[in-house]
Amino acid sequence: MVTIRLNTWVDAPVERCFQLATNVDFRNAYARPMKAQAVSGVTHGSLHVGDSVTWRGWHYGMRLSHTHRIECCRPFSYFREVMVSGAFRYYEHDYHFAVMDDGTRVRDEVRFAAPLGPIGRVLEKLVLKRYLMSLLKLRNAALKRTAESKEWHKYLDMPVGEAPVRSRPSKLTSFERGVQGIAK
Repeated sequence: MVTIRLNTWVDAPVERCFQLATNVDFRNAYARPMKAQAVSGVTHGSLHVGDSVTWRGWHYGMRLSHTHRIECCRPFSYFREVMVSGAFRYYEHDYHFAVMDDGTRVRDEVRFAAPLGPIGRVLEKLVLKRYLMSLLKLRNAALKRTAESKEWHKYLDMPVGEAPVRSRPSKLTSFERGVQGIAK
């Protein structure tokens, strides 16, 4: 198994970075150079725990599909994608977001293993690690460019200076219901 780690600093709020990273429309946009597209599961909007997406695109002259599920999510600090089906024997991607003095640190940790036994292990080190690192850098450059400009408005329904909009209602605790009642 191979592990890739990558840190990217973004001069934008952590909420914006997190919401862009979990937005399928944004991901479709930066994946266009590979002719990759979300084709089933959640194909528009935000991803949440339990959601799955199948991506289909061209890699090394082959049309490949990769289905992953959001296994864990802690807004606005962390989420994990796990491969359900695809070309890898194993694939898991952890996304970490941390507030820094000058913006947000986005840290990726990808763990993967290729099929084909010993041949796969050689491919992991000679080809796949470098290729996946280049895809991560492409994605993070798009995230940085989008989050630091006004382009993020195309993907998020979050007015400038306001708190992020919840796309799914959450269950309130009895304490929160009481506080809401007092506030009215």
